Amino acid sequence: MATETLLAPYLRALVELRGSDLHCKAGSSPRVRIDGRLLQLDAPPLKPDVMRQMLAEIIRPDLAEEFERTHEADFAYSLPMNGGRFRVNAYRQRGSIGIVARRVAAQAIPLSALGVPPVLNRLALENRGLLLVTGPTGSGKTTTLAGLIDHINQVRESNIVTIEDPIEVLHSDKMSMISQREVRLDTADFSTALRAAMRQDPDVILVGEMRDQETVKAALSAAETGHFVMSTLHTIDAAETISRIIDFFPPHEQNQIRLMLAGALRGIVCQRLVPRADGEGRCVVMEICVNTGRIADAISDPQKTSTITDLIKEGGYYEMQTFDQHLVSLIRDGVVTLEDAVEVASNPQDLGVELRRQGIIS
Repeated sequence: MATETLLAPYLRALVELRGSDLHCKAGSSPRVRIDGRLLQLDAPPLKPDVMRQMLAEIIRPDLAEEFERTHEADFAYSLPMNGGRFRVNAYRQRGSIGIVARRVAAQAIPLSALGVPPVLNRLALENRGLLLVTGPTGSGKTTTLAGLIDHINQVRESNIVTIEDPIEVLHSDKMSMISQREVRLDTADFSTALRAAMRQDPDVILVGEMRDQETVKAALSAAETGHFVMSTLHTIDAAETISRIIDFFPPHEQNQIRLMLAGALRGIVCQRLVPRADGEGRCVVMEICVNTGRIADAISDPQKTSTITDLIKEGGYYEMQTFDQHLVSLIRDGVVTLEDAVEVASNPQDLGVELRRQGIIS
């Protein structure tokens, strides 16, 4: 029987407490993040030599060499006997090792169980184009993307290629065939894997994150040539997402990128997490942008890009919604409290005005 790793008891505590992240570093007791709050475990401070051994027990040999050179490493790790799956980041601070492990779902959670707007079911089944899921770190982008892939896998015969760093949620073939490629393990980088994917007869390509100009351009080209591409960005709303993509490129290329994006984009799903009123964890709040003719016009024309948020607000017929519109419905239904909603609202003052207009608050 294999000896238990030094990290395992803390990872099990993370799972039992239903936390999202485990933080371990020399000189401090381990801490876990639960519903956004960072709480200290009842454990002694970790010593530098313990941290070195902790990392050595769980890191792949090739990444161990890379860590010695770069002092950074990202990889996936699973506890045995279905104990949980985690995305791990190892780093150095003040000369010693630190580890942050994020708990991820071992299997995809269906969209129906995630409490997301029904429009995501339709967006997931687009035949071609680009769908972006955005939000800050820890907002559940990976979970939403896994749900979208699972929905395709349940209802459509497709060849799905995912490019991830690292692979977090594991998918098994159902109606679709899914190939999951991990950067540095199965391929050199995102852009190399994207170019190779074009020769793998894909229907759907998932790019874990669009980090640079080359990856963005390759994703847009794949979306333009008849493939359905999904990816993520660390942006707070749809308008910022459009601006961020355009800003990847030098000024002389930006008009071309605007036209490519206006033609290829199918939708942008931006998300944040807010505590539930019943205390049972957090629920997702989403801004949904569907690429209608008016949205495409606003993307292609720099003078109109600033109108995107207003177009979303007026786009209820196309199942669009802003963050604050979604928050209004969650407050009305008693899912979240007014106080917590104000903390994540895009415009707390406008949120209050709309709640008064609907008679939800006085």
